[in-house]
Amino acid sequence: MTEYGITWQQDILLSGVIFLLVAGSILVLIGYYASIGALMILLYWLPFTLIVHSFWNDPLEVRRVSSLNFMHNIGTMAALLLLMSHGARDFSVKRILHVLRLPEE
Repeated sequence: MTEYGITWQQDILLSGVIFLLVAGSILVLIGYYASIGALMILLYWLPFTLIVHSFWNDPLEVRRVSSLNFMHNIGTMAALLLLMSHGARDFSVKRILHVLRLPEE
């Protein structure tokens, strides 16, 4: 973080990032509140992309590789936005539990 100019409360930021990524990834993987999980991952992914892959500040030799990584992350964020808008739908744990619910007699 220091290499990229982030010097404020590095321990708290690192703990928050780890929580966002782990909790968001688990929510997306199991499909339970996947849109909230996608938002949590997006809250990490957007600043990370703008800070680490800032190709406009890089020297000319590495600008192409950094811009490719930047565009890859933009595509990943687009997929997260799609997941946020549509949810997990047929692949969610909520739907599976609802379908498997036994009828009441």
